[in-house]
Amino acid sequence: MKTVGIVAEYNPFHNGHILQIREIRRRFPAARIVVVMSGSFTQRGSVAILDKWTRAASAVRHGVSLVLELPTVFATRSAQYFAGGGVRLLDRLGVIDVLAFGSEYDDLSLLSRLSKEIDTNETTDTLRKTLREGASYAAALTGKAGSDAVIRHPNVILAVEYLRALKRYDSALMPLPTPRFSASHNDRTLPSDGKHPVASASAIRSALSAPDTRDTALPFVPADMAASLSDHLADTSRLLRPILSRLLTASQSELADVAGVDTGLERRLRRSALSSHSYQELIESVSSKRYHQARIRRLLFHLLLGLSDKTARRLEDEGPLYARPLAFDDKGRDLLRAIEGNAKLPIVTKPSRFLAKTKPLSPAHEMLSLDIRATALSSLTTDPVGSPSANADYLISPVYLPA
Repeated sequence: MKTVGIVAEYNPFHNGHILQIREIRRRFPAARIVVVMSGSFTQRGSVAILDKWTRAASAVRHGVSLVLELPTVFATRSAQYFAGGGVRLLDRLGVIDVLAFGSEYDDLSLLSRLSKEIDTNETTDTLRKTLREGASYAAALTGKAGSDAVIRHPNVILAVEYLRALKRYDSALMPLPTPRFSASHNDRTLPSDGKHPVASASAIRSALSAPDTRDTALPFVPADMAASLSDHLADTSRLLRPILSRLLTASQSELADVAGVDTGLERRLRRSALSSHSYQELIESVSSKRYHQARIRRLLFHLLLGLSDKTARRLEDEGPLYARPLAFDDKGRDLLRAIEGNAKLPIVTKPSRFLAKTKPLSPAHEMLSLDIRATALSSLTTDPVGSPSANADYLISPVYLPA
């Protein structure tokens, strides 16, 4: 029996994700599926619109066996760290055979060629130089490999990063690209023909953001997710005041130490804080061709989280240090037992107990503490505040959904 791993955000879990699960089952009918999922915040630096337990439970209801949280330090970084963290966590479980990932192009030979081209010394040196100049990772990557239009698709970039991570960490997981069963990753428009209720997560979130279009998004998600999307949706813009508070009271050296802040950017952040009246205005004021908006959102989140560049790099070197289940079914429960016997890392079901057993300054303690802080910050973004509560990590157990 194959066990297939997926790295995802499920923000929200939608019909395209269901189609990917069905495709995996078509290829491996008896497969157990393990998903490593972003928790309270996503790779774009925005809060997930629903809490991690609700999103994970929806995935299990629709064919996933077990959902584990991707630690925040990997979930909120650029594509290479997001992919690397997910691959390393799946690999360290000791039970995963296959890594499945959706892509606009599912030709493994093509994706492998692109990953090998990027891993040449010349390309790696160019990427480092372009990143030092402030370009986003995606822009640096497409700038070097831009002659091939394939690499310009966001999910192709992630697919290539999964392949690079498999090689970098000497993983035996078999790569399985699957066709992307939705519109373009960044398409913010819902399909209008009504015949194919599949849309990108970006389009669904965009429709959900306005009361007059919210109902139009619901056909594109399963019924249980639609019910959850009726209220208490998180909105990152509600973090404006705490962000401005930190920007206006932190010293220049404190701002310069934040993960993602280059030399000089701390002054730009302070100037923008003095003149911005909304979250989006702040993002647009700081961003530029050199500093793209996703990067600014991520570093502002890191500012609130108290994540320094030094700490981020140190924890990235460690890789994921625990497996934290969010939701599972009967197959997932069996998998957790198998992981206990095969994994190279502990299973965390009760964070308080795990933190009590680890040294306060140990990497594992730091990594889990960041996840808990992220949940506390996400509680400030719902209306009313605290849905779920700021200490939800201590109160909510993994969701068990028996067959």
